[in-house]
Amino acid sequence: MTDTILSNGCKENPAVENGYFKKGCNPFAQTGRSKLQNKRAGLNQQIIKQMRMRAGAENLLRGNGIPSEKSRQDLDSDGGDDYRATSNNKVREMVVLELSYVNSNLQLLMEQLEGLNSSVEVYQNVQETSSIPLIPLGLKETKEVDFSVPFKDFILEHYSEDGSNFENEIADLMDLRQACRTPSRSEAGVELLSNYFSHLSLLENRFFPPTRQMGIFFTWYDSFTGVPVCQQNISLEKASVLFNIGALYTQIGTRCNRQTRSGLQDAISAFQKAAGVLNHLKETFTHTPSYDMSPAMLSMLIKMMLAQTQECLFEKTALPGIRNEYFSLLKMAQEAAKVGDTYDHVHQSMIQTPIKDNVPFFWSTMAQVKTNHYRSLAHYFVATALLDHELSPSDDEDQQEKALSQLYEAMPDGRSPLDILKNKEHRRRIGKAHLRKAIMGHEEALRIHGLCRHLRKLDILRDILQASHKRSFTKLSDNESEDEFTDYMEAPDIISKTDQKAEMEMPVSTKVKVKDFFHKLGPLSVFSAKQRWTAPRTVRVRIEDRDLGFTLKGDAPVQVQSLDPLCSAAADGLKEGDYIVAVGDTDCKWMGLSEVMRLLKDVDEEGVDIRVVSMMDSSLPVPTKSATYSGGLPKTYSMICLAFDDDDKGTKSRKVTKKLSFLSWGLKNKHKSASTLSLPTADYSGTSPWNKQGHTFPSSNNDSALY
Repeated sequence: MTDTILSNGCKENPAVENGYFKKGCNPFAQTGRSKLQNKRAGLNQQIIKQMRMRAGAENLLRGNGIPSEKSRQDLDSDGGDDYRATSNNKVREMVVLELSYVNSNLQLLMEQLEGLNSSVEVYQNVQETSSIPLIPLGLKETKEVDFSVPFKDFILEHYSEDGSNFENEIADLMDLRQACRTPSRSEAGVELLSNYFSHLSLLENRFFPPTRQMGIFFTWYDSFTGVPVCQQNISLEKASVLFNIGALYTQIGTRCNRQTRSGLQDAISAFQKAAGVLNHLKETFTHTPSYDMSPAMLSMLIKMMLAQTQECLFEKTALPGIRNEYFSLLKMAQEAAKVGDTYDHVHQSMIQTPIKDNVPFFWSTMAQVKTNHYRSLAHYFVATALLDHELSPSDDEDQQEKALSQLYEAMPDGRSPLDILKNKEHRRRIGKAHLRKAIMGHEEALRIHGLCRHLRKLDILRDILQASHKRSFTKLSDNESEDEFTDYMEAPDIISKTDQKAEMEMPVSTKVKVKDFFHKLGPLSVFSAKQRWTAPRTVRVRIEDRDLGFTLKGDAPVQVQSLDPLCSAAADGLKEGDYIVAVGDTDCKWMGLSEVMRLLKDVDEEGVDIRVVSMMDSSLPVPTKSATYSGGLPKTYSMICLAFDDDDKGTKSRKVTKKLSFLSWGLKNKHKSASTLSLPTADYSGTSPWNKQGHTFPSSNNDSALY
């Protein structure tokens, strides 16, 4: 059995940098993984260009019928060239032809992206020679984001401080985000992403008020379809980084050397952590606007990670070798059946709508192959136990009977376990039935393996399947005799059971503590984006009769309490409840009560200037805006944002029509929300040449099925 099961060991890279944060991998490094990610980024750009062309063509085809005179005048006054174009039959024919060409290109690009998601051999350990490959997740790609101008403006407007004093902090933040686009495939890469994820929570409280948008567009590409999603909501950034943390754990798990016990343990831990991160993403961000982060897709991915964990647990059990002993064989049979059942559940999830339209065919066929392979192994183990081991007087009869009774839901031919154990012919007959079922399962696995061109490239998988089939066939031939009649007894199913169940594990690294880049702005509990203050005021404080005229309370920053209305400070504008942010030239946002009192009591007779701010009512409702990249609206922020490449200049000066919220989503959002992830697709069934089945791109007509 050891020729079909192997182990693994995973080397961790040392810390990359000793600076403020670790850097990512070199994006120009010509490694197999970096080449795949570069190809993925290129395909994403080509897909969005084709989708823009498709949107324009479909808009020309939307005009139906003849408008009234009034609507015609309205169209003319608004510049209604669009309608005149759609009503021109020659133009419509050209548009239909162009649209079929665009959809063909999209089909080809989708197949190329599926090929990248099927390139599992790049992520496997180079020392692997006889282990079945595991499936990793590709990292989501994103566009660069410039925080400098919006953050500087917000610091000046909201915190009344000079934004140019924070240029280094903003640059560090942008460098950290850029590094997160190419994390190393190790714990250092996970730590890098986790640090940025922790910073995002601080940034959300510091710079993203609930009443308005910041004008910062976050663009992320779906890892399965390549369709971009663009929002001003920082929750998209947080969810996408969390997805990449889970994806990175899957790549670490597939990289482990499963021919060693330590490597197998590292792979088990990595896949369990991947499942934990994806489950946290599913439960925390409940209305994600991207198909790869939808609840249905995440549920499938979690099942797949746990199935691969269970497979590694089985390999860990079989690593020392499987003894040809009755109890050991029955135990391994149930362990193998457990792996087969978990992969069957994964496959059932993959063929459900809408997952089946976006999951690579390679993944679903791999799940089918492993289901049949491991169930066949289970039947082979049972057959070996029944054919090679007879009940002898020295054996524990009760224990063998108990083990056999726990193997089936119902005993074959209605016989008792003890009867089967004592009767050699019964054992031989049932054992051969299990071998025939094992052979059928191996043949089915080989047949499915041949259906997928990406699976056919995995020579090691074909060799393992053929070796397993040959071993079962040889075992059956050795136990066949020419003079006996053909017996078509059906072998019963084996009850799956495991001593080590795969479970989700939430990694501690996702909750790391980080130093706030914008620590100088003051304690986040007070100086946050959701709070509003007056502009800082300067108040002259003098000591009169050894009394300041007010008392202070609280931790940093301290607050004015019990103000004497007749003191000089009150006359100069000081109010109860004011926060003291500076005493003289000393910033005291982070100073406690004793430190501030020490500064105030050291003043001379002329007094000292203090700077104070007053809290304002921040409960006034303000309509929110959304910037989801969507085809459901004629023009949204994201369509204008994505209509230009990164190197286009002058986009910030363009005027954008503000829309009401199209999609609001985030932490525990209880409101219903739709998410159209692509540009609109009109239904021209029966009349258009491009209306053929194939890879389906998300459209505004069917996204409700996601949820």
